[in-house]
Amino acid sequence: MTERLICLLVGYVFGLFQTSYIIGKMHKTDIREHGSGNAGTTNALRTFGKKAGAMTLLGDCLKCVLAIVAVRLIFRNSAADVMPLLAIYAAAGCVLGHNFPINLGFRGGKGIAASVGFLITFDWRIFVLCAIVFFVIFFLTHYVSLCSLSCYMVALIALIVRGEHGAYGMDRPHTLEMYGVMVFLTCLAFWRHRANIVRLVRGEENKVLVGKSKKG
Repeated sequence: MTERLICLLVGYVFGLFQTSYIIGKMHKTDIREHGSGNAGTTNALRTFGKKAGAMTLLGDCLKCVLAIVAVRLIFRNSAADVMPLLAIYAAAGCVLGHNFPINLGFRGGKGIAASVGFLITFDWRIFVLCAIVFFVIFFLTHYVSLCSLSCYMVALIALIVRGEHGAYGMDRPHTLEMYGVMVFLTCLAFWRHRANIVRLVRGEENKVLVGKSKKG
């Protein structure tokens, strides 16, 4: 249990680094007061343009990568046999830190870019699969929220399928616990996108047309 709490804490601290908020302050504004009010990649793209969107995606991905790398370094000798489980706890902490940053009044993003960093570091095969799903759905619909939620469902299913085939090398209890954390992250992503889901159902969701993004 101690290891899990440490991983959550390490991840949370890394998650506090809010890339879009920092970029917003460089523009002398709080990004959470513009657009969707979300401190994430899509709002940075819409509010400040493609460069800011790309920087936000990179920064938020990187913080989850670094959180998992830190946990691997901390526990490489004492808990190597359950490293995939500890890595997903670090990712969960990072997503929580990004979504609910204590230093910003618990008003953060939705955790998608941080989750991309998680998949890159955790299992590149699942990342590639999700990347394909994302871009196919994006070019068909231009709904980033739909792409993100679809990828989370694909990632959850793929992780369970690979886990059931022994891809992560853990015993049954730890493997099931890993599934549980991934289910939590998936549910959290859907909850954070609840307003987007309502707009999607109503046909009112905003599309992202990259070629027409604003530059603030």
